[in-house]
Amino acid sequence: MLRIGVDVGGTNTDAVVMDGNSLLSTIKTATTEDVTSGIRNAMAGAIAAAGVKPRSIRHVMIGTTHFTNAVVERKHLTRVAAIRLGLPAAACLPPMVDWPPDLRAAVGNHRYMLRGGYEYDGRVLSELDVAGLDDVAAEIAAEGIGVASITSIFGPINDAMEIAARDRLLQRLPHLRIVLSSEIGRIGLLERESAAILNATLLDLADLTVTAFGRAVADSGLTCGFSITQNDGTLMGEDKVRRFPVLTFASGPTNSMRGAAFLTGLKHAVVVDIGGTTSDVGMLVKGFPRQTSTTVDIGGVRTNFRMPDVFAVGLGGGSLVSADGASIGPQSVGYRITSEGLVFGGSTLTATDIAVASGKAAIGDATKVAAIPAAVWQRALAAMQTSLSRAVERCRTSAETVPVIAVGGGSILMPDRLGDLPVTQPDHFEVANAVGAAIAQISGEVDRVFSLARLSREAALAAAEAEARASAIAAGARPDSIEVIEREDIPLAYLPGNATRVRVRVVGDLETA
Repeated sequence: MLRIGVDVGGTNTDAVVMDGNSLLSTIKTATTEDVTSGIRNAMAGAIAAAGVKPRSIRHVMIGTTHFTNAVVERKHLTRVAAIRLGLPAAACLPPMVDWPPDLRAAVGNHRYMLRGGYEYDGRVLSELDVAGLDDVAAEIAAEGIGVASITSIFGPINDAMEIAARDRLLQRLPHLRIVLSSEIGRIGLLERESAAILNATLLDLADLTVTAFGRAVADSGLTCGFSITQNDGTLMGEDKVRRFPVLTFASGPTNSMRGAAFLTGLKHAVVVDIGGTTSDVGMLVKGFPRQTSTTVDIGGVRTNFRMPDVFAVGLGGGSLVSADGASIGPQSVGYRITSEGLVFGGSTLTATDIAVASGKAAIGDATKVAAIPAAVWQRALAAMQTSLSRAVERCRTSAETVPVIAVGGGSILMPDRLGDLPVTQPDHFEVANAVGAAIAQISGEVDRVFSLARLSREAALAAAEAEARASAIAAGARPDSIEVIEREDIPLAYLPGNATRVRVRVVGDLETA
């Protein structure tokens, strides 16, 4: 199947054309402010280089950092009515209490706390405040707010009150778009609530972005559909992206990790994706990024929805190097490396200049760094190796020797070994992110609580797996290709009925027929 993988980054937009497992072409272009033209240029270049006709492309997979950047930069955010059901509990900690003030202001700071919610064992904490919801609906209408989030205390245990509140609001405001926290986050009130609010504030941007992507595909002469990668290394359809844009957070590093697994054939490894400013480091498990089990900070906000266990260190190709070579980063020239780096005729000593001076890379004009003393570049290389070694060791969970895969345009900085760990740099390492998008599969996931008082553990796991498979098929996965990649059950001692939390995730290839 001919398909295109595209990864839209802050500086570059990378694209590849693949036929099955064969890589036909790769290209790197500049990311444009209007989104559409940058993707169109990348796809057109990749198609031309592959020598195929646009109409022969069966699907386009796109990875994007648009939604993460919107939160980090406080841009393109929509005002949200943040509604919590839980009084009299948690009254001292209102919604967005721990948010940065500028971000809270950007989303409107409209916070409402009403009676409702559940105890930890599923019992009703307090009855839903229907009259209060009607008052909130009136205020939302008066303020002209178009989106809302609803969070109930212990909503993941029982989502009935969130659903009832949503239905009541929609009776009065039929056009209001509503996000339920139980559809996104996990146990943990403030973090789950924050994830729901962030998702709600991005809904308008999601509509604009998905529409722009569709226009770019159509303008390129393609007649196929497109999907967008999410942060577990799989794909979302257009409708799901419009509903859950937060699931794209960290999809860039995830795509790079999936691409690294494909390009090397390694399923268990540490991946280091080195860009212009930072290096993203994460662990592959069965060819997919290991998921974090802790809260994740997004733009200064703690959240607890599904995210890859990836962290960044301030080392990249554009990182600034001190005159003696002892200090590198975290400051960087970023995308200006081609004008400010010494090897490109600039006046700033960067990590790329060190790589060229040491003979590790052949980029730009090597004569412009020939005067750098050997002691300086040797000291700088040692500092880089120390930084990368610490990052990789942070990822390891055992003393087991695992390979390290270096990808990204800045991976020329990687040594051949990091301590006792061998380093592999595959062909096409610079577009691993686009490759990861192109090979992305469809997923289905179930994460809910079963009572084992009425059915066996095996029956609960089987029911969860069947539900996950049905979810993947509904999302477009080919039934005969689906496989289980994660299955776990955790007894919940504090709940009645021998309750157990069951989580199952499956993946399958995209159905294109």
